[in-house]
Amino acid sequence: MSFLNSFDISASGMSAQRVRMDIAAENIANVETTRTESGGAYRRKDVVFESFGAQSFREALRNAQAGKGFRGQRAGVRVSGIVTDDREMKRVYNPNHPDADADGYVNYPNVDILKETVDSMSATRSYEANVTALNAMKAMAQSALDIGK
Repeated sequence: MSFLNSFDISASGMSAQRVRMDIAAENIANVETTRTESGGAYRRKDVVFESFGAQSFREALRNAQAGKGFRGQRAGVRVSGIVTDDREMKRVYNPNHPDADADGYVNYPNVDILKETVDSMSATRSYEANVTALNAMKAMAQSALDIGK
């Protein structure tokens, strides 16, 4: 694995976690939205990640034994999609609400504030871990350059 690829890996992780934080913020902002442009209440969104360019352990071992090493291929994580949560909506009896159905119930978004808070905290910690790894690699590169002085 090339030393510079580690910067790409951390950068892709930070980018993916930023999207995760944005989606959690969007979910929280729409916790009371009962009417959207597409009709109906807002549906919670979730981010799906996928790794790219990474070798399996078996491939890495085989390449290491053959002396091939890592062939400069970019690797990391990316957002493969943003999916909507199909769980049931929260039904609240409020016959005076403009979006109430014939029975007087209003469909509220299937957003759980606690879950969104935990997701955003987890994304923040993952982002911070990638920043720490990036800074450690930067310090190693600087130390390597200092050796040559």
